[in-house]
Amino acid sequence: MHDLIIKNAIVYDGTGMAPATKDVAVANGRIAALGAELGAARETLDADGLALMPGIIDTHTHYDAQVTWDPMLIPSSSLGVTTAILGNCGFTIAPCRPADRDLVMRNLTHVEGMSIDTLRTGIRWDFQSFPEYLDMLERRGVGVNIACFVGHSSVRTFVLAEDAPRRAARVDEIAAMRAIVLDAMKAGAVGFSTTTAGQHNGENGIPMPSRLADDAEMQALCGSLREVGRGVLMITKGSHTTIPWLEDLSARAGRPFIVAALLHNSMVPEETFGDLAQIGEASARGHKMYGAVSCTPLVFEFSMHDPYVFEGLSAWKPAMTAHGEAAKRMYADPQFRASVKAEIARPARRLFNGEWDKIYVTEAKLPQHKAMEGRQLSKLAAEQGKHPMDVLLDLALAENLDTRFTATLLNSDEDAVGELIRNPNSMLSLSDAGAHLTFLCDAGFGLHFLGHWVRERKLMPLEEGVRRLTSAQADAFGIRDRGRITPGACADLLLFDPATVGRTPARRVFDLPAGASRLHTDAKGLHGVWVNGAKVADANGLIPNNALHGKVLREFAA
Repeated sequence: MHDLIIKNAIVYDGTGMAPATKDVAVANGRIAALGAELGAARETLDADGLALMPGIIDTHTHYDAQVTWDPMLIPSSSLGVTTAILGNCGFTIAPCRPADRDLVMRNLTHVEGMSIDTLRTGIRWDFQSFPEYLDMLERRGVGVNIACFVGHSSVRTFVLAEDAPRRAARVDEIAAMRAIVLDAMKAGAVGFSTTTAGQHNGENGIPMPSRLADDAEMQALCGSLREVGRGVLMITKGSHTTIPWLEDLSARAGRPFIVAALLHNSMVPEETFGDLAQIGEASARGHKMYGAVSCTPLVFEFSMHDPYVFEGLSAWKPAMTAHGEAAKRMYADPQFRASVKAEIARPARRLFNGEWDKIYVTEAKLPQHKAMEGRQLSKLAAEQGKHPMDVLLDLALAENLDTRFTATLLNSDEDAVGELIRNPNSMLSLSDAGAHLTFLCDAGFGLHFLGHWVRERKLMPLEEGVRRLTSAQADAFGIRDRGRITPGACADLLLFDPATVGRTPARRVFDLPAGASRLHTDAKGLHGVWVNGAKVADANGLIPNNALHGKVLREFAA
């Protein structure tokens, strides 16, 4: 007898093949059969013509800390994600010695938008090494399937401690780091991740440790994957990081390289397409590479207490070490303002490029400023005869830095974004789920893609859209038996209505440890999510008090 039969579903099997109406039988956590008249089952669900697809595989998340207190990975598990890749950009919490925990947490407060109180209250440190971290997660259980990168910044901190963000590594230190990466890969890491991006800083503007790595270190750590013969490399690259340099690292490792974050910048519109073209040329030479692109606009909600939007600017560096009253004095300083304005006036590949018409006042705190809510800084500046930066800083200073703004930073040109998504060298990715929690919530990227890009904009047929979210991801990462609805595959499933699928606007909730806030979004048109054959969510969201049915993935195809 089967455990479950889903009847009368329009099955999109994840391969890109045309859909067909079928019954799907599940037994022992796997797809047992497809077709009609499949026999008896302990539970039968009539899909009544809804679409059934493999669960979404989210390849770019940052749940490494959150998973230790929230094994369900909220909100991803209620948004159709059945497999999540953790540890992107090298931002991990393992390996970590007890003496270095504060260093690691203070890095995450900035780059991942979590308060230090949340991290100190929430993280459970029942590990030191990376293998012990995987063992801990396996022992406690997880609500969805997870795979974990071994992260460069944590490895560097483990070996260099406080010097990790300050200097290049010595030969002996590189050897020690390489040994850690190898141990992690042998224990089941999905690959090695790092970053060279200039906006990736820890507390007080200190660079994330991986940004201090020289060529010898990068070659040794990336190249170590050749020894294990599997795994993927992942980087969020800085403006100075070239695709040919990454191709060389990929060649040394003999492994695929995922290159993030290829977002469209309207001020330098051709650069991302140029990167994708070079990625395609590298792949044609036998060095497989993928350009990680996003299907969502990069929209940040922020205040000047946490001005991440501007922190990629060199001129902003002095403000990153200023706090409280010192920060206010910095923001009021005419010389500081002038240097920031001058840098913004020079277009470059960075997070913010002076598109003031895409920054709005979201919430003013004082009654006399309420009329500014919902208005563009560019228009307010024209009315007041000021530079938009002065409008923003003057308003923030008048409200004790509590004013909230919303900025659409990148990926705002939908035609260009559609071209990026369709590009054969791109990978649909970059949800950043688990990171930047006070600024954004793109954990529902897959539902947004199916609703906005496939249904509304008709970018591609639904069967191809499903493939891009499922088997394409599984194949790139070597994830076995997932991403397809076929007999023998793991029963990770998503039941949805193609006519209504999507995500709701983000809203702020206060559910993090120590009562901290984050942005959250809900699913639309979702009717069921199954992880290894067990239902974890329905149209009302997560099923309460459910057991943990996910797996810690530790074996991957070569």
